[in-house]
Amino acid sequence: MNAPVAIDAPRTDDLLDTRFTVPGMRCAGCIAKIERGLNELEGVANARVNFSAKRVAVQHDPRLDEESLVEELRRLGFEAQALAENPLAQDDSEAKALLRALAVAGFGMMNIMLLSVSVWSGAGGVTRELFHWLSALIAIPVIAYSGRPFFASAAMALRYRRTNMDVPISIGVLLATGLSIHETLSGGEHAYFDSAVMLLFFLLAGRALDATMRNRTRAGIKALLGRMGRSAGVVQADGSIARLDADRLESGMVMLVAAGEALAADGVVEQGRGAIDNSLLTGESVPVPVGEGADVHAGATNLLDPIRVRITATGSDTAIAEIARLMDEAGQSRSRYVRIADRASRLYAPAVHSLAALAFVGWMIAGAGWHQSLVIAIAVLIITCPCAMGLAVPAAQVVASGALIRRGLLVKDGSALERLAEVDTVVFDKTGTLTLGELRAEVDALDAEQQSVALALAQASRHPLSVGLARTLAERDVRPAEVTAIVERGGQGMSGRHGDQAVALQKPEGAGAVPAVDLRIGDRVASIAFADRLRSDAGDAVARLRVLGLDPSIISGDGDRAVAEIASGLGIAGSGAIDPAGKLATLEAMKAEGRRPLMVGDGLNDGPALSAAHASIAPGTASDVSQQAADAVFIGERLMPVALAVQVARRTMAVVRQNFGFAIGYNVLAVPLALAGLVTPLIAAIAMSLSSLVVVGNSLRLARAAKDDVA
Repeated sequence: MNAPVAIDAPRTDDLLDTRFTVPGMRCAGCIAKIERGLNELEGVANARVNFSAKRVAVQHDPRLDEESLVEELRRLGFEAQALAENPLAQDDSEAKALLRALAVAGFGMMNIMLLSVSVWSGAGGVTRELFHWLSALIAIPVIAYSGRPFFASAAMALRYRRTNMDVPISIGVLLATGLSIHETLSGGEHAYFDSAVMLLFFLLAGRALDATMRNRTRAGIKALLGRMGRSAGVVQADGSIARLDADRLESGMVMLVAAGEALAADGVVEQGRGAIDNSLLTGESVPVPVGEGADVHAGATNLLDPIRVRITATGSDTAIAEIARLMDEAGQSRSRYVRIADRASRLYAPAVHSLAALAFVGWMIAGAGWHQSLVIAIAVLIITCPCAMGLAVPAAQVVASGALIRRGLLVKDGSALERLAEVDTVVFDKTGTLTLGELRAEVDALDAEQQSVALALAQASRHPLSVGLARTLAERDVRPAEVTAIVERGGQGMSGRHGDQAVALQKPEGAGAVPAVDLRIGDRVASIAFADRLRSDAGDAVARLRVLGLDPSIISGDGDRAVAEIASGLGIAGSGAIDPAGKLATLEAMKAEGRRPLMVGDGLNDGPALSAAHASIAPGTASDVSQQAADAVFIGERLMPVALAVQVARRTMAVVRQNFGFAIGYNVLAVPLALAGLVTPLIAAIAMSLSSLVVVGNSLRLARAAKDDVA
């Protein structure tokens, strides 16, 4: 890299914001190294790592180009690549490569272990040599292929005179393989191919899971941005309409938005009146009437008559794109749990290097010879493999997650159980979370004729209130009346003729906060109110959460009155008319007070809050974005799985602590034995595997424990 050119401090508004993908980040040390190294580089105003996405955002002077930043990252020991401007770009090649390597290692491990069993059982002479050769033929290509993620990372670190966890792993695997080849060629009694391949398999399993979870997090943001309209009909100077892709839209253009079409940009209504489904941003299930001068946003759907919208913001400047950014930034806070665990594992490399070197040198001085000294050093490297330590958390998480699935709750991210065990506050959205999200009409006061006419009018409209009314009446086996000349007027309702009478289903004058419509048959007028039903066990679930020590409350984009009614019925606090930024601010304020909130929500507007909360859960009926942003999803109409998740998570973390205790105890006992030369690499591999099996067996108790939790 050329010597840096002196760069004067740039103005804030002159800075470029460049993002890089850095797949080689593995621990807290990597994060600190990158941020410290880049921030010390002249021309860099700020460098911030997003560990969960394996990305680095750099604000820098335009005179400092991308190539210089990439080279600086290489100097720090990390390969990097500048990201495309497209926020939907998602590279899942790392996860696929790890899964392929894991599959190859698993295949090789199973076959080599079958051959090793015969050797362990006493096979000798020509049979033993044949099995060693067969093991070599399987193991060498498997290790060369499946070990690449570790070998490449270790080589990069050593190239820049640094070290990481992959260095001792690579040394152990290569030494075990090399010694095994030597033993096979010389007709020795022992070969350790099984140890090397088994080690790779367990380590690859953890990394594949990590990569898969990170890709799933990014998929949530992709799903959110995917809700924007992909194209728009733009009014030309001659009055014709040209269809343009969303990325070609510009501020000042006028879009013609047809009924049922999603907006592709933010703007202001210039002509026409209608109703907008704005639940994407507000969570409010009732359509919002719009007319000239009204603000509308990308992702919202025009339900009624066509409207013309003058564009004010496109692409990354739209409100929905801002929600995506909030989700991405809020999700970074989750990485602190990964960093805490990695701080402990960061000591692994120097400790293992020191122990193995001490064993080799010590036994050489004692006169054991290079072969025996090397065997003991390899045994130390293998027996200190942190497989039991590494399985302490994921094994318990997998068993607990499986038990929760059978109880109607899907945990998407294993580390979410750790956060769920720590929550002390629960914040609910209202519509679709505490309630079922389906508007039901109150029609008991209507006579048979009114119900029949109402159904005939309602089933001719796509308006959500009409849909809810039609659903309610259809469930009562009401038959539609003979209504002719049905007309729908945007923002006004439906009208028609029933016999010799004019009939209408329309918005009432002076409508309040409660959704309602007026049914007119001639001179008769009947008001039909709508309500969203609470989940059947909402009260019991809230009570159970209180028993668990959580403080429940509601924050919702719905109106204050609707929220107050639900909150009063459940005996909890509630706040309405809260937009996405407000929900996020509420969660951040709770965390600033030292609280650990659990967010339960379903709307797209809940995405940032779900990402920012200490832990989050969404119902199975939630939007794709909310399900992707949440840590867990519960299925069905019952709310009790939310309480179940917290209770099982606390039991899981108790088992995790037991697993850690065993793993630490194992190393305290096993390492001295290996250093004393009492353990061969083969015994070391068996001991390492048995320690893992004990951890898994202890974790399996969670499958039975979950059956005794909340009903």
